[in-house]
Amino acid sequence: MRLLILGTGGMANTHAMNFSTISGVELVAAVDVDIATVRAFALRHDIANTFTSLADAIAWGEFDAVANVTPDRVHYPTTLALLAAGKHVLCEKPLAENYAKAAEMADAAEKSGLVAMVNLTYRNVAEIQKARQMVLAGEIGAVRHVEASYLQSWLVSKAWGDWATESQWLWRLSTKHGSNGVLGDVGIHILDFAGYGAATDVDHIFARLKTFDKAPGNRIGDYDLDANDSFTMTAEFANGAMGVIHASRWATGHLNELRLRMHGEKGAIEVIHTPEGSTLRACLGENVETGTWIDVDAGTVTTNYERFADAVHAKKSVEPGFRHAANLQKVLDLALFTEKERRELKV
Repeated sequence: MRLLILGTGGMANTHAMNFSTISGVELVAAVDVDIATVRAFALRHDIANTFTSLADAIAWGEFDAVANVTPDRVHYPTTLALLAAGKHVLCEKPLAENYAKAAEMADAAEKSGLVAMVNLTYRNVAEIQKARQMVLAGEIGAVRHVEASYLQSWLVSKAWGDWATESQWLWRLSTKHGSNGVLGDVGIHILDFAGYGAATDVDHIFARLKTFDKAPGNRIGDYDLDANDSFTMTAEFANGAMGVIHASRWATGHLNELRLRMHGEKGAIEVIHTPEGSTLRACLGENVETGTWIDVDAGTVTTNYERFADAVHAKKSVEPGFRHAANLQKVLDLALFTEKERRELKV
């Protein structure tokens, strides 16, 4: 597979490093609007060809697939152009800024017959994959209650950099710069983490969003800091379970933590994922009577990068696909409506 990297920001390095370790994958080109940036990226990852426009890269055409690592609002036009050119696409999340565009991208992908996959990175966590298997096998019985959270602390910690002075963080706080806040940035991750782990989809939601004051006038330079910083959501799932889902960038003490608890009629499962690693625990069988939890070995799983490469080789689509990501975007869009209208909405 001859791969082109579109967009050469921080996450693009993760794509390049992962794909470079996969047998049969060749990094052949990189595209970025800034010539110095794309050339430095290409030099770092030993990529022979560089372009400053996607149109020029498509005209060249010597590639089979693309890792689309552009900013959120750029996913829609670039991915549609790539599908029209007959190229397989691994797109970063979210698929688009809203459901209408995401659904159009899913339609185009399905009509094309090409491999179109979304990089929901926490599918790479072996513990969530194992938890899903346990739910599907009926080990905890019917799921009754779900708790899910995605906690970050970069608004109160400089562990990842100084958000007040760095554009890579400031744009995430500004709707004018294409951000839907923590809801759009990590909401899609925790919704996928919860729904995938519990082997179900969200059916009804009710959400609240909050933007806190972070600077005088909530503005720094050209950035209006008006995007939401925290959200809470109550959900009813298609399998009948009730759930609470929340996320925040103000979660002091949690650099980047995803947590999922699933309580069923026969047992319970907990998954915790942090930069230091992941844990999977379960309370099953006789342990239910004493509330005793035991660690579960999740083994290892293939990454999204490996599965995308395999899918392109086999010419067969693989999840998480564009339709799934579009449906998640619909939930996020409806969360904004529930905040405005103060009422529960069906997905």
